[in-house]
Amino acid sequence: MTDLIKTFSALSDETRMRIFEHLIADGEIAASRFVEGSGMSAPAISRHLKVLRNAGLVDQRVEGTHRYYSACPKALRAIADWTRSHRAFWDASLDRFEQSLMLDEESGDD
Repeated sequence: MTDLIKTFSALSDETRMRIFEHLIADGEIAASRFVEGSGMSAPAISRHLKVLRNAGLVDQRVEGTHRYYSACPKALRAIADWTRSHRAFWDASLDRFEQSLMLDEESGDD
């Protein structure tokens, strides 16, 4: 559970979530590409990438002076597994909520 707490904590920041989604969609990306057009400094992007790396969400590859990042498949699997394990609870809860609303409508309550 500790790993998932780190995962969700890291992704709770809008910039980090955007970076992570970008990596999922486009694959490996040079850190410098995140700076371009972001309005953020290279050190700021670097700090966000470090948080994602420490949470196990991204892998880093060094080539000369360049750093390349990619989404970590193990982290994606953990998020998907957690989501699937909680889906039954939410499906049942939403079904009960919908039934409750339908009963209220039938009885004429507002």
